[in-house]
Amino acid sequence: MSTAKGGGAGARSAAGATVTTRPEETQQTDRGHGPEHARPRKPADEHRPEGAQPPGHDRATDHDRAAHHDRAAHHDPETYGDPETHGDPETYGDGETYGDRETYGDGEADGEREFARRLSAGRRRAELALLVLAVAIAAGGHAGAGLALEGRLPSGYLPYVLGLSTLALLAHLAVRRFARCADPLLLPLAVLLSGLGLLLLSRLDHSYVREYGGEEVAAGQALWSAVGAVGLVLLLAVVRHHRVLQRYPYLVMSVALVLLMAPAFFSGDRYGAKRWIFVGPLSLQPGEFVKIMIVIFFAAYLTANRDALALAGHRAFGVTLPRGRNAGPVVVVWVLSLLVLVFERDLGTSLIFFGVFVAMLYMATHRTSWVLFGVAMAAVGAFVVGSLEPHVKGRVTAWLNPLAIYLPPDERPAGIVSDQPAQALFSFATGGLTGTGLGEGQPWLIRFAGRSDFILTTVGEELGLLGVTLVLLLYALLVERGLRTALVARDPFGKLLAFGLSVTLALQVFVVVGGVTGLVPLTGKALPFLAQGGSSAVANWLLVALLIRISNSAAEAALHGAGTGAGRTGATGKGATGKGPARKGTTGKGAAGKGPAKPGGADKG
Repeated sequence: MSTAKGGGAGARSAAGATVTTRPEETQQTDRGHGPEHARPRKPADEHRPEGAQPPGHDRATDHDRAAHHDRAAHHDPETYGDPETHGDPETYGDGETYGDRETYGDGEADGEREFARRLSAGRRRAELALLVLAVAIAAGGHAGAGLALEGRLPSGYLPYVLGLSTLALLAHLAVRRFARCADPLLLPLAVLLSGLGLLLLSRLDHSYVREYGGEEVAAGQALWSAVGAVGLVLLLAVVRHHRVLQRYPYLVMSVALVLLMAPAFFSGDRYGAKRWIFVGPLSLQPGEFVKIMIVIFFAAYLTANRDALALAGHRAFGVTLPRGRNAGPVVVVWVLSLLVLVFERDLGTSLIFFGVFVAMLYMATHRTSWVLFGVAMAAVGAFVVGSLEPHVKGRVTAWLNPLAIYLPPDERPAGIVSDQPAQALFSFATGGLTGTGLGEGQPWLIRFAGRSDFILTTVGEELGLLGVTLVLLLYALLVERGLRTALVARDPFGKLLAFGLSVTLALQVFVVVGGVTGLVPLTGKALPFLAQGGSSAVANWLLVALLIRISNSAAEAALHGAGTGAGRTGATGKGATGKGPARKGTTGKGAAGKGPAKPGGADKG
């Protein structure tokens, strides 16, 4: 092969092909277009052999100007071909930018969005249909009670139906706007229970006014239910994701403790317990809101400390007992529950307070030893307080001997001062299997308690065992949907929060229904949604709002899990706090920075 001449642009090889070479001064890549980057023209070869390039046509120059075809330029990190640039997800070839499913309409992403749209629309249609059914059931019951009591529709029937319909529609629109993938049963169950509660209170108002000259409370309870529905709307609009609540656990717990201990400093005392804060003509029962705050704190605390609580301990008698420093929170909660029981004589709040924490401990750690430890501490505390506190001791005595109130005064056991437990048993017995019918019974004989925890006796007497069973099934279904939300939630905090809220509701229903039926001592707590109580109504609506928010987050995470958790093959997924692991051959983004680089590339940290 012949050697190219030093000053020529090209020379012929032995085979007749032209070999392009560049002098030393022309080896620079031509990246510019101005005169300072122009190459000096080569002199024309008058005796150019056949097949040589014409004058002024330098293949090296043309090849240089097409930088993406030049090997040196193609591998220059500053120009084009750097593996961190040319194949970088942020710059050119990644599905996040160039082939982005959200931008260029990848079929899989379009299918996901269409499926999510259909799912959310289907759930909201089902929710609307169930809301119509719930309002119809409540309206029909209200009309039946009015016809039985007065022979005509109640005077406030139309406002009742319109108000309940407006409340349901407002909450439905809020869910459709802010939580479109939420569970479709949570809201209809809350509306149906609220409607039944207003129906029972309106029916009792008629008898209480006639028999005792008391005042009506159904209108006030309807107002508080509306406030609760507005609270649901505001919570869904402000708290766009439940993990926001995880940021302030100690602030939430501090406020909860202040509210929990506040009634002890007020002189007001109702029905033997101090559960109320009085502000002018209004009264507030902070324990109803504290139960939600405590669940939020427990969920955040256990999420952060679950490993220490689950793995460490001492083995004794075949059971792994918690270490002293890990058992500290349980001891603190136990002491606080006893203080509430002693100073406020609030047995119901104390049981719920401690029971929820033990249940959430077991949920977080799956250790039976925590349950045994908690039950033992609860038994010791209940025995001590029940022996020393007269109010609690009297309730235990009335629970053990409900009919002793009808004995001569000198033969009655100490502490029995009310015939309500006995009247409740008579009321259930009168109702039988199907009840006397709405408006046909005498539930007003229980007096004022018929509007609070004993409101279940109205159901038992006028709707019978069948009616009580249906009401309890409504509560069971609401708790089940909350537990299902805990199962499908993707993050530990969401799981514990949904579980704690569901257990709170279940425990409150249990202690109230158990007290009325004689299964456990009376606690004085209001039956959720059914009984009179503004604080209870607002707090329970907020509890349902939190469950709706968690269920929506869980459904959205499930829908987009393949694209939002660990990245798919062939596409980069977005994680919860960053972007998921990269596919093979590209650079991925980790939770805080950029993840592992492809083979042969650099890692950006």
